[in-house]
Amino acid sequence: MGSKSAMSPAADHVSGPQQQAILEEIKIPFSHAHIGNFFQEQPKLGNQFLEDTLLQNYLKRHLPPAILEEVSQDFERFGQRLVDEIDSLGRECELNPPQLQQYDAWGQRVDRIVTCPAWKRMKELSAEEGLVAEAYERRYSSWSRLIQLAKIYLYTPSSGCFTAPLAMTDGAAKVIESLGRSATLESAFKHLTSRNPNHFWTSGQWMTERRGGSDVAGGTETVARCQENGTYRLHGYKWFTSATDSDMSLTLGRVINSQGQTVQGTRGLSLFYLEVRGADGKLNGIEVQRLKDKLGTRPMATAELLLDGVKALLISPEGRGVASISSMLTITRIHNTISAAAVMRRVINLAREYAAKRFVFGKLIKDHPLHIQTMTRMEVEARGAFLLVMEVARLLGLEETNMATEQDLYLLRLLTPIAKLYTGKQSLAVISEGLECFGGQGYMEDTGLPAMLRDAQVLTIWEGTTNILSLDVLRSIMKSKGHILSAYLSATQDKLEAASNVPGLSKPAHVSMKALQQLKIFTQQAGERGGGFMELAARDFAYSLAKIYIGSLLLEHAAWAGASETDKYCAERWSEQDLCPVFKAEASGTYSTEAQSLAKQLVYEKKRPLLRGKL
Repeated sequence: MGSKSAMSPAADHVSGPQQQAILEEIKIPFSHAHIGNFFQEQPKLGNQFLEDTLLQNYLKRHLPPAILEEVSQDFERFGQRLVDEIDSLGRECELNPPQLQQYDAWGQRVDRIVTCPAWKRMKELSAEEGLVAEAYERRYSSWSRLIQLAKIYLYTPSSGCFTAPLAMTDGAAKVIESLGRSATLESAFKHLTSRNPNHFWTSGQWMTERRGGSDVAGGTETVARCQENGTYRLHGYKWFTSATDSDMSLTLGRVINSQGQTVQGTRGLSLFYLEVRGADGKLNGIEVQRLKDKLGTRPMATAELLLDGVKALLISPEGRGVASISSMLTITRIHNTISAAAVMRRVINLAREYAAKRFVFGKLIKDHPLHIQTMTRMEVEARGAFLLVMEVARLLGLEETNMATEQDLYLLRLLTPIAKLYTGKQSLAVISEGLECFGGQGYMEDTGLPAMLRDAQVLTIWEGTTNILSLDVLRSIMKSKGHILSAYLSATQDKLEAASNVPGLSKPAHVSMKALQQLKIFTQQAGERGGGFMELAARDFAYSLAKIYIGSLLLEHAAWAGASETDKYCAERWSEQDLCPVFKAEASGTYSTEAQSLAKQLVYEKKRPLLRGKL
């Protein structure tokens, strides 16, 4: 016997006014099982290549016609695969983060990191799509790197964070290629760059120890003892290892000499290659202490590891570990930048689609001018970030094919940390604004939207915080004796002068030229103030370099013969902000000795008791 609902035929046995009342009640929204007639419509993910006009036009502007046709067809196909298959896998990865199984049913220590089937499938399709291989096959000469990174740009927001191990895999392949390949490293390189899912490897990056992240020289305690067969055994504790479920890793350690001593500082660090598991499938002297409980990037396993006699190969000259792994840091920082630009684009695309169907206050959201103004500001930031990312990718492609000029190499060195630090900050602001575009739904975890913001926070931290990278910018300029800055000023000047002659661009070009002149004045004055002054101004200086260069890239794109009126409008909108904040800060006395003293007092102001003595 089942219970009867309000829709039950029992109503048939009631006659007259009672029956009519029941039928009227059934029609009333929110009565009994009814919960109303209105439901918000979920924004639908479209083909992200076909929806990205800027990406299409950028490729059209730069790639040779034959390459453009082939790449466009592949990207359109891949864009549809994202919709049909990959995006749902990414969501599965988010909902099923890795788990650590330290012991089996019989008490044996196994330290097995258990990942979901969707994560394993991401690894397979990454190989199928050549997301690492494309850069190293060089089928398209210097354009190969740009094409690879553009494809990863499409993939990132749907990847369930699998682009993180891909970044380290790409970086490891770059290190091996730059160091030269022994028989062992040749095999590893082939695995890292394979298109065969059965052969494809991913790589981890195990550098951070308990004493700290960016201070690698002072923080690395891992030691390496040479064995009779020429291999090494590593002993240490890695506080933060990314993509711990990978097949191999690169790590730093200090070689113990014949007297049982190690060299401290950067000069004592060497680079080692290790495989996570031996031929028997067991961990290679590794104990997984715990998985990290992170704000975001939850689908990727991040762990604390005890290295207890890990078998490894020394792959750098002894004491040259930091220099040898620097190419990996370049690649991972560029991937970080790609992620920032990609997620900005995704949240804007979804918000744009949602605004075209959400009806409030008598009209669709897209018909409210204030909402469009907000989205326009987001769009301008996202476009600027995209062009900066592609510029770095283009320069990297030239460097990898020995086609780069001296100016190109200088720009690549400078723009890599600048792009990483600036786009990381952009992405947090744009994605946060993007969640607002969905109202309360943007705050609900089951929509998948909040994960975008949680994941974005890592972009300002991983591979160097904003301040650390700002100091790296200064270091690169000082190390080159100013040549890097000269290359930047020259390249920017050329772009701005070319744009100033294009109708409709003279005004924003003039604004950018003024900002560039302010930057020159500041650098001349800073040269007389000493290193301490520049360290204090480093962040504002890096922001100024980023803002002015992005402005020049937007103007360069708008000056292209195939550019639209919206391209010109975007360049104009970018120029409305303060493009050289370091000049303004210096003029207001922000970097003075008095200001420094007051700033410290402001942060560490001591609390005083309201009343002294006894009442």
